[in-house]
Amino acid sequence: MAQPLTVSIPHRLGKAEATRRLQTGLSSVRERFGDKLSVMQETWTGDHLDFRVAVMGHEAAGKLDVAEDAVHLEVTLPWLLHLMAEKAKALIDRQGRILLEKK
Repeated sequence: MAQPLTVSIPHRLGKAEATRRLQTGLSSVRERFGDKLSVMQETWTGDHLDFRVAVMGHEAAGKLDVAEDAVHLEVTLPWLLHLMAEKAKALIDRQGRILLEKK
């Protein structure tokens, strides 16, 4: 059974700047993890992202919402990937904070 993974990352950028940084920064994430991650769908509607990815041959779908002070991510993971969810959650949080650091 699929299990959701949720991550909320606070920021001080405002919605527009956080969205811009995420849209720009996700391409570098794809490059860095391209050997493990395949993006099958990435659809931005304003400050909302719907996506589908394959990780190690297993598909996952999710959504990302950008608020004024936080980014909220929810990914529905297949059972096998859910076993690694805590490690993934820490990685997602760390990469998200790097993308959203105030410069």
